[in-house]
Amino acid sequence: MIISDDDKNKRQKSARREFLADLPTSKHLDKEKSQNLEAKEVEFDKTYEKNIRPKTFDEYIGQSALKETLKITIEASKKRNIPLDHLLFYGPPGLGKTTLAGVIANEIGVNIKITSAPALERPRDIIGILMSLKGGEILFIDEIHRLNKVAEEILYPAMEDFFIDLTTGKSQSVKTMRVPVPKFTLIGATTKAGALSGPLRDRFGIIHRLEFYTIEELADVIKRSAKILNIKIDNEGAKEIASRSRATPRIANRLIKRTADYALVKYDGKITKIIAKEALDSLCIDNLGLDNTDRALLELIIKNYDGGPVGIETLSVALGEDIRTIEDVYEPYLLQKGLLARTNRGRRATKAAYKHLGIDYLEQNGQMGLF
Repeated sequence: MIISDDDKNKRQKSARREFLADLPTSKHLDKEKSQNLEAKEVEFDKTYEKNIRPKTFDEYIGQSALKETLKITIEASKKRNIPLDHLLFYGPPGLGKTTLAGVIANEIGVNIKITSAPALERPRDIIGILMSLKGGEILFIDEIHRLNKVAEEILYPAMEDFFIDLTTGKSQSVKTMRVPVPKFTLIGATTKAGALSGPLRDRFGIIHRLEFYTIEELADVIKRSAKILNIKIDNEGAKEIASRSRATPRIANRLIKRTADYALVKYDGKITKIIAKEALDSLCIDNLGLDNTDRALLELIIKNYDGGPVGIETLSVALGEDIRTIEDVYEPYLLQKGLLARTNRGRRATKAAYKHLGIDYLEQNGQMGLF
């Protein structure tokens, strides 16, 4: 039986329609979830997290070099009337990667769709999101280093050529087709840039690491959040909280809520340096921002293992903490503050750690010991 070219084209179009009909589009998602989301959004608009998120670069505090780069790039894309280059933000958690993506979308004047890599388990998940995008919109993928290989392969042609490759049919009748997707901007965020594959990382036009905040920047963040929440705080009180916030805005915003509760119950509600110190001391957060687990980790190395070096597996068992939790949550800040050192033989407490904990330190002939 001879099949004409017209019949072939009709069959391909029919197969394409059947395939696309099975994909979750934005309309399908809206119909399925509108009943659940509509009522919640009214309350969500009033929540703390939504209110304190800055909407513009002028409101966004910190990351000055990155903001200047983004302002120039956004202005250039507007003048050329083309979508913004794909962006990759990496750095420790809590520094404002998701917030910055929202600011970029607001500055450009487009919608942003936010998802996370672990949620994109099946190929249809990423295909459905890509096909539901409108021209110029932003797709934000958090923890993009956890994207599975199939989803990553689908993203490659979408990022470069704004096409996705689809297959239809079964066994010998399988056919491939290239389906165009609207031109969009992908913003990826990750805490582990090294875990990204080379081909994915190279497809981003702008790659930038978010830096830890200074005490002055954090104090400004705290005062802005306090103003939004109608919390009274003076400059010294803001600096006291900032000094114990581990150079991270997310932690600063969490601590101001706890301090405000303490000031409201114990005093007249206004946060001063003395009240902030009392409140954070009651939470066992010291002047460097270390909590009980941080101090327990350093004391374990110093007192039980003569300052180290000691293996991470040993520390994990002794503390009762998962190895990844120690490496991802506790170690980065201790390393940044110079309280902990990594060596080929394991972790070692530094002289600064001894001083901070009030333990005597002796160094003789390159050896370290205790009085």
